[in-house]
Amino acid sequence: MEETKQYDKILIKNLVLKNVAGVEAWQRLKSQPVIITVELYTDISAAGNTDHVTNTIHYGHVTKAITKLVETCTFKSLEALAHAVVRLCCVQFGAARTQASVEQPKALLHAAASGVKLMRAIEDYEGTEETETTGQVSGLGVADEIFVRDLRLHTIVGVNPWEREEKQVVVINLTIYPSSLPYGKSTDSEKNKSHNLRTIVRTLTRHIEASGYKTIETFGITVARLALEKCHVNKIAVRVEKPSAILFADCSGIEVTRDRVWLKQVIKDEQKTGQKFRHHAGQLDYSKEIPSHYTQTAYIAFGSNMGDRVDNINRALDMLEDSSVVLDTSFLYETPAMYYTDQSAFLNGVCKIATCLEPHALLDELKKIEQTLGRLPTFRNGPRPIDLDILFYNNLVLNDETLTIPHKSIPEREFVLWPLCDIARDMEHPQVFKTNGQLLSQLLKVAEESEEGRADIKKVFPVQQGKLWRWNEKTYVMGILNTTPDSFSDGGKHVDVDAAVAAAFRMKEEGADIIDIGGMSTRPGADDAFPEEEEIGRVVPVISKLRASGFELPISIDTFRASVAKAAVEAGANMINDISGGDRDPAMLKVMADCNVPVCLMHMRGDAQTMMSKENTTYENDDVVDDVSHVLHFLVKRAVAAGVHRWNIIVDPGVGFAKTATQDFDLLRHLGDMIDGQDSPLRGLPSLMGISRKKFIGRVTGVQEAEKRTFGTAGAVAACVAGGANIIRVHDVRPMWEVIQVCDGVWKTK
Repeated sequence: MEETKQYDKILIKNLVLKNVAGVEAWQRLKSQPVIITVELYTDISAAGNTDHVTNTIHYGHVTKAITKLVETCTFKSLEALAHAVVRLCCVQFGAARTQASVEQPKALLHAAASGVKLMRAIEDYEGTEETETTGQVSGLGVADEIFVRDLRLHTIVGVNPWEREEKQVVVINLTIYPSSLPYGKSTDSEKNKSHNLRTIVRTLTRHIEASGYKTIETFGITVARLALEKCHVNKIAVRVEKPSAILFADCSGIEVTRDRVWLKQVIKDEQKTGQKFRHHAGQLDYSKEIPSHYTQTAYIAFGSNMGDRVDNINRALDMLEDSSVVLDTSFLYETPAMYYTDQSAFLNGVCKIATCLEPHALLDELKKIEQTLGRLPTFRNGPRPIDLDILFYNNLVLNDETLTIPHKSIPEREFVLWPLCDIARDMEHPQVFKTNGQLLSQLLKVAEESEEGRADIKKVFPVQQGKLWRWNEKTYVMGILNTTPDSFSDGGKHVDVDAAVAAAFRMKEEGADIIDIGGMSTRPGADDAFPEEEEIGRVVPVISKLRASGFELPISIDTFRASVAKAAVEAGANMINDISGGDRDPAMLKVMADCNVPVCLMHMRGDAQTMMSKENTTYENDDVVDDVSHVLHFLVKRAVAAGVHRWNIIVDPGVGFAKTATQDFDLLRHLGDMIDGQDSPLRGLPSLMGISRKKFIGRVTGVQEAEKRTFGTAGAVAACVAGGANIIRVHDVRPMWEVIQVCDGVWKTK
């Protein structure tokens, strides 16, 4: 807007009031202090010429009006409160322009304050009853600010040796510019978009406190990029201060400003060179390729309680890929029916998608998928082959006659919150100001105190068609069937097809839940480079004959070669067990996704010839547990990005593979922390442990012959069950089955 007149200002500075505008630092919806500063742009010449207060905007009257507005109304957010104050000053008091700054000193736990600053002109309100406007008419909306003041965190940053040893305090100030006007976008939905500072600060804090940058420049640019890329802000200024850097100064620091135009160019440069800049926040972060016009993100809940429930869900997700990209999936949960309870149990889950469809078009697409899969009009909450609901769509808040976003029933549904927390635990609900994790904890607490108690919800695993494993019910036994001439403890015993088939039936009678068939020895020093055709020739005839003989147990194929895995699944195998976690054969992840069968991703380094070298058994900070956890997390993310459903993934820490005996015991000792720790990157993932007859057992028992390590193996099996392992891979099925029954009686929830 071209400046045509010089205005005077009337000021009210730091007016302290009480108001409910969102939630306070502990996510409680209650009154909290707000500090308001307003500048009313007007012409005070008449009052100055006459010395009469009636010829100006009376700041006393403005103060009273703002006080009444703030202390008698409840606002959904701080932005909404600021908009209401600005409209009041422009419309009721006739200010040509008004700038308002609204600050909450108690909104964030680790920051001095957070707040909003915005300016509007009286023409922004002409012809509209809306309180919140984009400021497009006056052009003033481009300068809107959301800010966080003096966020104090602890991190490693600096090049000096002493700075690398201990975390130091950094003080961060953030200024977010939410307007989309500079980027050619101004829609009604933009008015509803409210960047939740608590969510942004939580995202940035997790990265900052786990980082270790050498320069404050990279630190600042990384924070800016993270906010643009992960929190979807349009523009941000980041000011970083190190109070401890200079002895005779308050601080040293930098300030950077970056926007979405910069980010687009950076990503383009990275793609062009094939290299990531140091400020790329997710250097181990794998994600699917997304078409450039798929700019919207949504979370979809799915459920089925008719027919082949797993197949219904898989088909629904396949159809969804026609108009969207499925970025991630939750685990699967079997849940009792809610509301109308006289019907079969549901399988429920959640997926995250990228899409080009607007909300109502996405709803239409989901309804079309439901109809294609046989859903017919029936009574509300009745049985259905597939049910698809939009839970979240970006940060949009929408409520009309056909669609409500976020879904209104999220806070009351365990069967939605459990899977939602698998992939979006820390995502904050834009209306109730709690994360999904907090909503679930709150719901569980209420349920535990009720007469009915918590719902009987089970995390399940579709191990083969028509069969679900329920992880909390028991520890599953995987029988080892090596069709190799050189395995470390049973090589040569089952190279004959008939002998192998007989062994599989025997293990079934002894209590095995699944048989793991391998055609290559992966013991240290073994030959793992012989032709793939030879490996296929060892395993496929056995699998084929087992299926032809009516063998009903699930079969796992133990291989790191994609062609072997594909041939085995086509012959009747139900699971792929890859000791390299999909890392050695570039084609393996695609085979895993295309076959859509369960997979086990194991941790190892090197190959059979090199894995026990000093280099491969040396772990950062001598912490094998942390290193293995993060590498497995990376392997899981890469598999999900390749199209493997999360509910099909099992992890194996790889005992005996590139680990010393001491490190093997460390993994056993901390297994519970790895797979169920509050902050573990593997939290929630089912685990497989292969400890049978391993060398670490012989090291402490003195038993040199692998076949004679039965009692030592029993001790290791007990430790695995105590640590929460879901599947244990063993040679001696019957003795270990008995050990597991006793251990399950002690440690498994019935």
